[in-house]
Amino acid sequence: MIGLVVSDPAASLAFYRRLGLVFPEGAEEQPHVEAELPGGLILALDTEETVRSYHPEWRPPAGGGRVSLAFRCATPAEVDAVYEDLVGAGHHGELKPWDAFWGQRYAVVHDPDGNGVDLFAPLPAGE
Repeated sequence: MIGLVVSDPAASLAFYRRLGLVFPEGAEEQPHVEAELPGGLILALDTEETVRSYHPEWRPPAGGGRVSLAFRCATPAEVDAVYEDLVGAGHHGELKPWDAFWGQRYAVVHDPDGNGVDLFAPLPAGE
């Protein structure tokens, strides 16, 4: 399981749903929600209040997100399209799509809590 503490559950759910994750109906009203990822891994979102209910001294990390998630896209063009969709929806584009020297189309956006979310797809051979 990968767990993220979120400050605005509705904004975080909208962001991750745009990336194709499926959360239960009414998840916006829940203090803890989960989405199954490929391979059986779970992404769990907990509100700050939920974490403080068992760890009263917890505070968000200073300076923004300290987690980076990566989502594989089917094609290099999909990296561009997903990046534009998220930025167009008001999310911060940290690194515009580019053809990385390691053989991927690669970009980075931030989720509503400032966590980096990498978007990538293999480049066709010879590029």
